[in-house]
Amino acid sequence: MPDQHPPDSDFDLRARAELALAFDPGQPPAQLFRHTPLWSRRGVQRAVAALLLAATGTTAVLAMRPPALVRDAIEHEYYERTLRGNFIDSSKVLQHLGLSPEQALPGYPQLIRPCDIDGHLAYHLTTFFEKGGMVTVFAFDDAISLPDASGWWGNVYWQVITARNGKPLVLVAQKEKALGVAQAALQAAPPSLAPSVTNLRKPTATAPRGPFVFPITPTSQETP
Repeated sequence: MPDQHPPDSDFDLRARAELALAFDPGQPPAQLFRHTPLWSRRGVQRAVAALLLAATGTTAVLAMRPPALVRDAIEHEYYERTLRGNFIDSSKVLQHLGLSPEQALPGYPQLIRPCDIDGHLAYHLTTFFEKGGMVTVFAFDDAISLPDASGWWGNVYWQVITARNGKPLVLVAQKEKALGVAQAALQAAPPSLAPSVTNLRKPTATAPRGPFVFPITPTSQETP
């Protein structure tokens, strides 16, 4: 289709040249560009995604994190994992475990000693269960507040249970199955005592008794 506009006159050519010299060439005005929202930029999206991922990971770690006393017990168990021996009377350990003094320590004891856990006196018992494995039990001397819970921390399994005396016990093991076996042994009902038979005597045969006769003693006669 032929151009229907008339050809440029000399005035038009002169005006166009003067306008080209009056304004410096450059970028077009900013309002002519398309506006991109801040949230739709790639850099902002990557930063927000990284923050959300970090927040999710931090929340998961904090949710799995045990109390400070349990963390110190786990660290203590790590450094004394290969220690063996009996450094305290077992009756005192049984008392703090909530067991009867007449009972034996559960499992096959490997280590019995007093220790310090975060400024608290604790009784350290490392024992072996045939159907579970090695378990370390911490019984505290003073009254502490620890809710019953369990989890995995520091490459070991941990569990807080309540003993029969009402005090919390901290259990640490490398196998989760061992915690269940130890809990069953520590929270089991005390063995029932057999009825005493010392007073059940067999009656002995006695000779039949006849009628009771009062003895008569002769009296002395007076002489006239």
